[in-house]
Amino acid sequence: MDTINELTKILRERKEASPESSYVSALYSGGLEKILAKIAEESTETIDAARSAAQLNKENLNPPRDPHLIHEVADLWFHTMVLMVHMNQDPEWVLQELEARFGVSGHTEKANRDNSG
Repeated sequence: MDTINELTKILRERKEASPESSYVSALYSGGLEKILAKIAEESTETIDAARSAAQLNKENLNPPRDPHLIHEVADLWFHTMVLMVHMNQDPEWVLQELEARFGVSGHTEKANRDNSG
């Protein structure tokens, strides 16, 4: 969890920086739509990397670490954290939500969401 907290701290600091000073500051200055476009791009790249990895590992029940897939998922997670900080949401809250789901069937959790709104 330290990585999440450290990265959140840096992302918050970048909100106050000039767009010329860092990539993240430039994303923030572009606003919500720029951040969402980047998440869409990273989502597509993650899907493509997963499909490529699946093709390569079709016969291997225990595939080796896939650096390309890991890289793309890291990019997706990072940009999702940028979104959370942009929206003044604490990424730690996502971890708390996931922790709250331990021991709860996915079907039950989805049913609870469907009935709550």
